[in-house]
Amino acid sequence: MKKIIPTNNNRLSVPLEHNIPLKGNFSTYIYECGCDEAGRGCLAGPVVAAAVILPLDFVCPLLNDSKQLTESVRDTLRPIIEKEAIAWAVAEVSCTEIDAVNILNASILAMHRAIDKLEIRPEFIIVDGNKFKPYAKIPYQTIVKGDSKYLSIAAASVLAKTHRDELMHHLHDKYPVYDWDKNKAYPTLKHRAAIRSYGTTPFHRLTFDLLGDKKKEAALKIKVKAEAKAIKTTNQK
Repeated sequence: MKKIIPTNNNRLSVPLEHNIPLKGNFSTYIYECGCDEAGRGCLAGPVVAAAVILPLDFVCPLLNDSKQLTESVRDTLRPIIEKEAIAWAVAEVSCTEIDAVNILNASILAMHRAIDKLEIRPEFIIVDGNKFKPYAKIPYQTIVKGDSKYLSIAAASVLAKTHRDELMHHLHDKYPVYDWDKNKAYPTLKHRAAIRSYGTTPFHRLTFDLLGDKKKEAALKIKVKAEAKAIKTTNQK
């Protein structure tokens, strides 16, 4: 019989879109580890990953992809996951490392580091998304939108997000002008305006498009190229 994990706040309800229960293990292994990361698209701070092995009888109707949950629900779920998991771990890769190896490699490295820290060695690994690198010859499977399909990936998503948010709150105390307590270093207008006014911090990712100029330049080049092609076509008629 499966054990249903209650929440610690009776006022929280399960949204309609969460009524479809997430799946348990993808494989037939008992110690299957779910992995996910948080902070890939941020302009500052580390990318954080979590690895979670849940018991086979774990059921939590409130659990879903962390991006689909409110901050209060994520904060409610975090201690439940940490208490009920067979094993869990969180790891990070710094902004300096991100600049050195790129964000994709840094995200995978953070997942590897999280798996390294698990007290139990997983027998199988499932990962949110479609990119991963082999880890210690353990079989694995990437799953697109896995954080909204499998419990262990959703749990990893929640832990990665809540631990990273907590870190950004601490960094906000040192650098309040960037509004990191609210935007968590994502590329909001206020964050970019602060970079223009005050410059960068040691925690900014210098290889990223910090001011949004690169995207504008790319869009302008596409526009100019399209206009040139249109003019050429017109002249040939």
